[in-house]
Amino acid sequence: MATKDKNIWVLLIFILAGLVVGGLLGELASRVDFLWWLGYGNSFGLAEPLVLDLSIVKITFALVIKVNIASIIGVLLSILIYRKV
Repeated sequence: MATKDKNIWVLLIFILAGLVVGGLLGELASRVDFLWWLGYGNSFGLAEPLVLDLSIVKITFALVIKVNIASIIGVLLSILIYRKV
């Protein structure tokens, strides 16, 4: 009996795609009156960039994660699709 081997990298790609597509749809839906709730969310991270100046090289770090309702729905849908495949 053959079993399906599910790869963790495929799951991570599915989740990342769900985040990106859901976030994009959430941003677009926030401009529509009756879909405003899909764009509701919060952002967290380093709002101001962290600068490391070593006089030879200057490195700037910044990371902001914005999560909205549509991106959460996108992640849940991507996990469900992964489980079906």
